[in-house]
Amino acid sequence: MNHASGFVTLVDDAKTRVSEISAEEVLANMQKSVPFLLIDVREESEFAAGRIPGAAHLSKGIIECYIESKVPDKDTPMVLYCGGGYRSALAADALQKMGYTSVLSMAGGWRAWCERGFPRQ
Repeated sequence: MNHASGFVTLVDDAKTRVSEISAEEVLANMQKSVPFLLIDVREESEFAAGRIPGAAHLSKGIIECYIESKVPDKDTPMVLYCGGGYRSALAADALQKMGYTSVLSMAGGWRAWCERGFPRQ
């Protein structure tokens, strides 16, 4: 997908502050029962069409409004993902600015997950 240059600049800036995790690492952590929250930040229609098993849904448009009531402990490990890793980087950056200390963005997002043939719900 070709994104607007201003959007890419914004994402690139966020990625200077956000740590990423690969789809392979996320799957390995799930298989080892490493405790973390998996949050899908895509739109509701995208989430309904398919998602990573066990993922909660808080879209990029609302996550800042509801995260504190859903995840009051700001040290909770979280992995955010979207379609390709852009919106999740922006959301992770925003959560870090809100004081969350253990937020990762999944590189490549849902697309990377599906390309690898990983489990889907």
